[in-house]
Amino acid sequence: MDFSLTEEQQLLQDSINQFIEREYTFDDRKKYLDSEKGFNEENWKTFGSLGWLGMPFSEDDGGYNGGPVDVMVIMENLGKGLIVEPYVPSILLSGKILADLGSNEQKLNYLHPMISGEKITTFAYIEPQSRFNLSDCLTKATVSDDGYVLDGYKALVHNASASGTLIVSARTSGNQCDEKGISLFLLDVNSKGVSLRNYSTIDGGKASELTLENVSVPKDSLLGEKDAGFSTIENAIDLATLGICAEAVGIMGKMNEMTLEYTKTREQFEQKLSQFQALQHRMVDNFMHYEQSKSLLVMCAAKMNDNTEDKKKALASLKYQIGLSGKHIGEESIQLHGGMGVTDEMHIGHYFKRLTTIRTLYGNSDYHLSNYASL
Repeated sequence: MDFSLTEEQQLLQDSINQFIEREYTFDDRKKYLDSEKGFNEENWKTFGSLGWLGMPFSEDDGGYNGGPVDVMVIMENLGKGLIVEPYVPSILLSGKILADLGSNEQKLNYLHPMISGEKITTFAYIEPQSRFNLSDCLTKATVSDDGYVLDGYKALVHNASASGTLIVSARTSGNQCDEKGISLFLLDVNSKGVSLRNYSTIDGGKASELTLENVSVPKDSLLGEKDAGFSTIENAIDLATLGICAEAVGIMGKMNEMTLEYTKTREQFEQKLSQFQALQHRMVDNFMHYEQSKSLLVMCAAKMNDNTEDKKKALASLKYQIGLSGKHIGEESIQLHGGMGVTDEMHIGHYFKRLTTIRTLYGNSDYHLSNYASL
């Protein structure tokens, strides 16, 4: 089987790498993280004009008919540059939900402006008790004369403070952990009864706690059919999981590159660190972990369009491997840099923080190993 990229995918990869090299210095990244929104809005519009935001969507939805492999290419190379713009929460999560469930009017008002880089929409679904169980939902939506009334709490909503619109999961019927009975709603963040408590995540990103108190939304805020949102949530999380795994592979490759370069310049006992055989062995181990993760990523991307058990097993094995290899490469790279590796001035520490965050997003290694065993 040919695993090489097509000409279009190679051009896509080159455009991302050139943008990072020319426009995205580490000092720029730090400045973006320190800003109120946590990213650069002009960069987001540039992503839209270059076609990166529209890649996963069909031409009918204003996109470019890209598939999972295209998502893999984009996210792996964004990972190399440690891009802070919200591609996963906005495009791969919210965008996927809008593309699958949105009416023509909803797509026109929310999806199309997101593809062009004009708007940000993010998905609010994580609750304190839910852990990684997507069907565990206590937020409620009660039918009213004008539409629905939302009440509940979401513990982690990425980039909510920069989003004009949220997609909120809420229970419209059934018990706490029932898959049937979860509905999805579009919600203006400025609606009465909506409150956000913003905070920074360990990797420097922005997130919020979302509290909903007697929030009224119109009937046309419902996405898709009432009570039938779970399968769409699951599919969106699967795509986002592939995305962050690709990002992690890009980060691991970059960390290996940076660590190897460091060992070739740093001297100890009047010798370059790269000349010590024990350290050479450790660098080879890092390289093997990277290659194993990369191979699983390619296999998983190839199976993502198959709604079969093979896809679920591939995704579970990939996320488990990312957790395992991410921990190994991250800790080894920091240790080989010595105490300087964890300082704010050293780039390697920022890659390590993002890799550590990815290991727990959308299920940690134990969770996915259990999923794999059950399959």
